[in-house]
Amino acid sequence: MSVNNVNGIFPTVAPDVFETKKGIRFLQSPGVAVMAVPQVNLYGMRGFLSGFSDELGFRDYLNDPISLTPAETLCKMAGQLCYFSFGPGRSTNVDAGRYFRSIMESGHGSVLEHASFTVLWWGVSRSLTHELVRHRAGFGFSQVSQRYVGEKTLRFVERPEYVDDLFLHERFMRWIENINDEYEFRTEYLISRQREGTEILSAERKTDLRKKVRQAARSVLSNETEAPIVVTANVRAWRHFFNMRVSEHAEVEIRRVGFETFRCLSVLAPLLFGDFETVHFSDGTHGLKTAYPKV
Repeated sequence: MSVNNVNGIFPTVAPDVFETKKGIRFLQSPGVAVMAVPQVNLYGMRGFLSGFSDELGFRDYLNDPISLTPAETLCKMAGQLCYFSFGPGRSTNVDAGRYFRSIMESGHGSVLEHASFTVLWWGVSRSLTHELVRHRAGFGFSQVSQRYVGEKTLRFVERPEYVDDLFLHERFMRWIENINDEYEFRTEYLISRQREGTEILSAERKTDLRKKVRQAARSVLSNETEAPIVVTANVRAWRHFFNMRVSEHAEVEIRRVGFETFRCLSVLAPLLFGDFETVHFSDGTHGLKTAYPKV
């Protein structure tokens, strides 16, 4: 799938949505949309830089004619603050590529923690998100709740191994139709019994009842149920994720969404992700490798 840029700022990868004969919707590949990027303005440093002797030449730091992306600008400034590298001898933006290579070679990945990106993932399964949330340091997650939403918004994700196998593909479509039917049956059954006065569920309000019905009925849903999630992480955390989850040792589904996320973020900050090289695997998926796996 191609990476599309919204207003030249927010890259997206949008997959197709399919339907079974009964109209049950499912996806075969992940969707990725960048939702938030760093907003950086270094001119707030003017008062800070002007407070030092003119002979240091710190004021010229803000007059660099070469622009970097916001994430790159922020991380470079943070790194140069550590050594007060604001004078004429500093690495200017034209040498930013060399500067970040030096950062990575030295293992000083902490300066990459200042810039964060937020993405929306969809077309991903509950199975994938159970693995994803093991990444805690530098990450934040907001995921759809099956206690509050269901029925009309219920969709599924087909395993990559099934897509080109006609037998498994057909069984998958029949399976999700059966799951959907059973989910709807249990939902309506629980609601009807409650309305008849049977205290299967205790709920004082209609919305509370619907929540308790869904939390009971969702037990029938498989790990193939779609679980859209918003993911925020800083650059260092994203790099760790790419190293761990976009490798030949990673599970195929999470590898795919990780690779598509890398494609989007590398557009937004090429100097921070440009050391990754694409590796092609025999199963048709792609991975990443870098000379700096610990940064």
